[in-house]
Amino acid sequence: MATEAVTAPSASERMAFRAAQELRDGDVVFVGIGLPNLACNLARATHAPGLFMIYESGAVGAVPERLPVSIGDPSLVTDSLAVVGQADVFQCLLQGGRIEVGFLGGAQIDRFGNINTTVIGDYANPKVRLPGSGGACEIAVHARRLLITMRMSKRTFVERCDFITSPGHRMHGKSRAELGMPGGGPTCVITDLGVLTFDETGEAVLTEMYPGVTAEQVQAACGWPLRVASALKSSPSPDLATLRLLRERLDPQGLYL
Repeated sequence: MATEAVTAPSASERMAFRAAQELRDGDVVFVGIGLPNLACNLARATHAPGLFMIYESGAVGAVPERLPVSIGDPSLVTDSLAVVGQADVFQCLLQGGRIEVGFLGGAQIDRFGNINTTVIGDYANPKVRLPGSGGACEIAVHARRLLITMRMSKRTFVERCDFITSPGHRMHGKSRAELGMPGGGPTCVITDLGVLTFDETGEAVLTEMYPGVTAEQVQAACGWPLRVASALKSSPSPDLATLRLLRERLDPQGLYL
């Protein structure tokens, strides 16, 4: 029993592993710090050695020897193909349509994948003022595929975002196409309970759950009546070798796990 307790994957490990599975060898990825960073480095160490990673700080084609602790970590510069200014990253690469995959998270998300990282409450008199967009809005608008990683609760998965920082599939009744957004929008939301994907209307649908999780648990953690796919899948769990890679090589200090 003690061995099982040690080797059982945590929620963060499940999320990082599942997010890594969304990445293909050769993908050009705009990498964020946190679990997306861990997921990208896991994918590069396993099934996607040719993953092309770009960091907001300007490291292009980064191949860090260790897990970077921030976008300003010196490990991103060593052996990278180029180091450029943020204007080049956003204007030439992101707005130029060269980013295939973007990663985002947030304080709130709604059924259409809109994300709030600006304020909780009224914008003019908020309960909490959050960090804001940074590059998140541009990533949501321009990335061809958008992966979202967030822990699920009724505080974070809400009927209506207090503020839309980063657009999803529908905003105020209008689609991305109607608003002239070039990117593909959110592909999936990877949570600590399961995975949500988006149907043809742009609404989130529960399509996968982790072993031991029930649809009732997921609905109890969601702030709107969540639709459930008719063919609900069980998300694969990371094997022992992957867990050792995560814990012993990629994040031995538990910075993200």
